Amino acid sequence: MTGGTGASAPRSRVRGHLARQYGPVMTSDEWLPAGFEPPTSLATEQFRLEPLGPQHNEADHAAWTSSIDHIRSTPGYPDGNWPPADGMTLEENLRDLRRHAEDFTRGAGFTFTVLDPDDGDVIGCVYLYPSRSEEWDVTVQSWVRADRSGLDTPLADAVAGWLAADWPWERLDRRGR
Repeated sequence: MTGGTGASAPRSRVRGHLARQYGPVMTSDEWLPAGFEPPTSLATEQFRLEPLGPQHNEADHAAWTSSIDHIRSTPGYPDGNWPPADGMTLEENLRDLRRHAEDFTRGAGFTFTVLDPDDGDVIGCVYLYPSRSEEWDVTVQSWVRADRSGLDTPLADAVAGWLAADWPWERLDRRGR
């Protein structure tokens, strides 16, 4: 894969649905320039992003389980595998959030929760993971709760602008956005 550094990098596979959803996950030194410190927030009048973690478990679970059909119809989720139609328990969701937080710490991927700027409630999620394709540097996916569907495009566009301004990747796979 060629990334912001222009160098080819070997690929490694992750287990489970992350591999199916995001493709190969590489170490941070394979898809991020040495010394790059990933931004940890983005704030607009409509939403605020912060790294997703275990502290978001209940609100994250409530957000996506209330919006399964809407998320599955969002560009970037064409395979119908996420969110799981039967949902997940809070414990399963917590494991998923811990894995995303671990990916963030290792620089293997960056998942952000999308929060309402007024009350801090979880209203969506943004995922930045290495692309499966040599054509792209990063795969970018996002979703918002069904009751916030008007934020789908503004969120995707704000994230694309943020990536162009503050992140090292030039070729974004916005998954149909």
